[in-house]
Amino acid sequence: MGTPLLFLAAALPFSLVSVTAVGLRTSAAALLVIPALVFWMVLDLAIGVGIVCAVIPLLITAAIITKHVGVAWIWAMTVTLFVVGWALQIVGHSCCEKRRPALLDNPIHMLMSPMFIVAKLFVALGFRRDLAALISEWPRRKSPLR
Repeated sequence: MGTPLLFLAAALPFSLVSVTAVGLRTSAAALLVIPALVFWMVLDLAIGVGIVCAVIPLLITAAIITKHVGVAWIWAMTVTLFVVGWALQIVGHSCCEKRRPALLDNPIHMLMSPMFIVAKLFVALGFRRDLAALISEWPRRKSPLR
């Protein structure tokens, strides 16, 4: 639950900035997330599409919030979502996985977190049995970056 809150916290301030790209008016948040979405789809199309399906409602939520509240409230919500998101990350990892979040060791893991979450969801739903063994052994393996 922490990762979507952290994404929303990051998207809110960028949703305040309106940009025109390829003749379409959008927010900087929507524009800035495109490279990451393409990256995830290149790595695994099905999981990338799953992430896109999760990101769209979060971007819409950020757009609705920025349309209805002032800038001070946006920043207050951003800080609150950031603190709550990290608290959920730390508590969830310590209770469920008995280890600290990988994001604390290497911030680049933030790019992989959505993929890992969607992959775990797909495995739980029985869609990606090919990933089940990899995900089940993930906490036992040491990352080469540690």
